Amino acid sequence: MKLFSKLLFGLAFIFCTWVSAQLSEEQWANIDSLFLQWNKPNHPGGSIAIMQGNDVVFSQAYGLASMEYLVPNTTGTRFNVASVSKQFSALGIVKLHLAGKLSIDDTIDQYIDGLAPFGSEITIRHMLHHTSGLRSLHALFGLAGWRGDDARTNADLDRIMTKQSELNFEPGSEYMYCNTGFMFLANIIEKVTSDSFVDYMRKEVFIPLGMNDTYVEPDYDRIVPNNATSYNQTLDGFVRLVEYWGYVGSGNMHTTTDDLLKYLKNYYAPLPGWKTAFDAMQTLDPLNDGSFNKYAFGVNVDKLFDKKRVSHGGSIGGFRSNVAVFPNERTSIAIITNFSSSGAGLKSNQIAEILFGETLQNKDLKIVKVSKKKMESYAGTYWDDETYSQRMLTTGGDTLYIGRNAFLPVQDDEFVAVQSGDATKIEFENGGMTIYPDSGKPMVFSKFEEEELTKSLAKEYMGTYYSPEIQTAYTIHYEDGQFYAHHIRHGKIRLEQKKKDLLEGNYPLSYLKFKTENGEIKGVWISNGRVRNLWFIKTK
Repeated sequence: MKLFSKLLFGLAFIFCTWVSAQLSEEQWANIDSLFLQWNKPNHPGGSIAIMQGNDVVFSQAYGLASMEYLVPNTTGTRFNVASVSKQFSALGIVKLHLAGKLSIDDTIDQYIDGLAPFGSEITIRHMLHHTSGLRSLHALFGLAGWRGDDARTNADLDRIMTKQSELNFEPGSEYMYCNTGFMFLANIIEKVTSDSFVDYMRKEVFIPLGMNDTYVEPDYDRIVPNNATSYNQTLDGFVRLVEYWGYVGSGNMHTTTDDLLKYLKNYYAPLPGWKTAFDAMQTLDPLNDGSFNKYAFGVNVDKLFDKKRVSHGGSIGGFRSNVAVFPNERTSIAIITNFSSSGAGLKSNQIAEILFGETLQNKDLKIVKVSKKKMESYAGTYWDDETYSQRMLTTGGDTLYIGRNAFLPVQDDEFVAVQSGDATKIEFENGGMTIYPDSGKPMVFSKFEEEELTKSLAKEYMGTYYSPEIQTAYTIHYEDGQFYAHHIRHGKIRLEQKKKDLLEGNYPLSYLKFKTENGEIKGVWISNGRVRNLWFIKTK
């Protein structure tokens, strides 16, 4: 009888576990409906998979892997997952750290040759957290004259980084997403192991984790079967979008949703011998001033619907990807797509809504009424001198908008993010604005009105400016009542004045701040987001 009871209990447990791991018909249909439009004729798409516990409860493919040849995506199609790759580079470093072959607190000058003295200030840990202060690859290359369809490799980065004499900020003081740091991780792995990064990742990470359809691709033009083609959506339809970037460490990993689910499961049910590594991946360290930084080792660690989430997104060419695991709920979501407007990150959140019966709207906000006049007074342009950042604020009813991000008032001068899981707060005081992000240090902005560029000021700014750090020059000139910067590869870039000695241009220039001594301009600092204050001396 006892044996029968135990057997019955065991069968009941297995049955209940199986049932709890299945989606209801309504959940399945609602998730499927998020992607059905991708099955329209001549439309790219992607592959989506969900795991709960040990079971894959949803695995579907949509749209075309090749529009040219009308080849459909399948659940086994490989996609370039772009920056989702970063967590795997981090895992490679963590394995070496746990094996005692390096320390994540080593300074990078021990492994990267030819760096300026800042190499002795930056640790591997800084690069893992995106707090190194290093200038980031694409922004730096753009300033140096690279265009979007130019190939770029780790060797290209190594050459240009040996010319850099400054950082964006003091290591550890800020979070700024930086591809350079993760490309340097690949260099470090190769130096420590005497193996290529591609081979190391295959032998020490992918194969042990059962990811047999996953590889790192250093050659963007290599033909590998069963890979999707990427596309960009324009007003006139789709165009082929080649991912020309042949670098490793920060991107260019190709994989399937099945392999990604095998990996993500380790955050709640690690394979034997991997628990310590996956625990280490979730390491969170504060910034120098104590501010919270949610970026761990190649992954974001935050909360959605008050549930812990480990996640990351990726973008390269027309590929868009997003992975998210909710360890306490033993639930993983993998989305990999091959067109630029797929909205992989939003789709991941919408799936989580359906799975957990939640809503992305923050339901717990206690909203106060702010007068129409006061709301309108907050609208305008704000500038942060430290980070060279601009924010355009608009209002609608009781809602404040920064781009697509919406904020509601909890006090007359305090607004909080509408979306669940976003703890960003905005406070206004004396005509200025402070943004307290959910991760990273506060940013202080001043409101201002843009000034008109006069001919006399334009004449002062005109000349040629050269940067020894990227060995390139821009010539600023006035033509037909308009101000331009000219580069041999980028052509004419239109400039507008924001305020005295601060101009704004289109990418790759963004912001130009001029240095004046004794009434004479000596040079200009150029910033474009992930490069800050790159010095150009005026040569004539």
